[in-house]
Amino acid sequence: MIDKAPLNTEYVYRINQVFDYIESNIEKPITLEELAAVANFSKFHFSRIFQSIVGETPFQFILRVRLEKAALLMVTNRKESISEIAYRCGFSDISIFSRNFKSYFKVSASQYRANKSNISNLSQHHSNSHQPDERPTQYFCPELKTIKWRTNMKLNKSVEVKELPKMTVAYIRHIGPYKGDDKLFENIWNKLFAWAGPRGLIGGDDFKSLVIYHDDPNVTIEDKLRMSVCITVPADTKVDGEVGKMEIEAAKYVIARFELTAQDFQEAWNWVYGQWFPTSGYQPDDKPCFEMYPEEPKDGKFIVDICVPVKPI
Repeated sequence: MIDKAPLNTEYVYRINQVFDYIESNIEKPITLEELAAVANFSKFHFSRIFQSIVGETPFQFILRVRLEKAALLMVTNRKESISEIAYRCGFSDISIFSRNFKSYFKVSASQYRANKSNISNLSQHHSNSHQPDERPTQYFCPELKTIKWRTNMKLNKSVEVKELPKMTVAYIRHIGPYKGDDKLFENIWNKLFAWAGPRGLIGGDDFKSLVIYHDDPNVTIEDKLRMSVCITVPADTKVDGEVGKMEIEAAKYVIARFELTAQDFQEAWNWVYGQWFPTSGYQPDDKPCFEMYPEEPKDGKFIVDICVPVKPI
């Protein structure tokens, strides 16, 4: 979770379990007793332990994650009303949602949606006027009997939408800034592989390595960003300490393959959201997105599949 050596790894493991539980149940009422039980701490001490490790009380964390999720959905799910989104994010009272949203983002929910829409439209117009050749076009692939996309985007190798199966992953989680920090990623990967290697969990036909991004960096402040470095493992794998385990549910994803240097990742993500989505007939679905690494990096170049869950507009 938080990459700080002095933390007791058992505590890290338990707080990560709480994070995963909250993310899976964000639309439901969540009690302190529930979270204490998930963490296997006494309810009388859980809140203090959580705050000392995370820097927020459990309810401050839940409120922030709900508000940030609502902010993201208001931009990506245009057909849903603000009230519907508020309910989906665990707010049973729209007035409470509105008050907390304005307190956190300093504008009303409707203003936030309008402002982000204008920025998105301007960005798309600017992008189209300068890079018209990067816009993808659909074609039918007879061999696979599916739709794919052609693109002249120099970093992109392929784009397709397909169903990914449920995956169980072991992970080490980081909270805080990560953009462009090659050393951070290298250290976390080394820790994870050092744990997985002696357990015989590396390799095999179905083995995958991926990085899950739990928060939108355009919404969440850098110090609170959550990122999980993961490998796929058998469902019955035992984990402990800073290594946690979670399931990624089966879903339909756009999978955009790129060949990138460490400095190109943001450009690739921007292309998926700014160029591919507006012409695709899809919108992002309400699940975490991730990067998948089908090959070892070579000569400073990464082959990366950017995977974003999708649903029809």
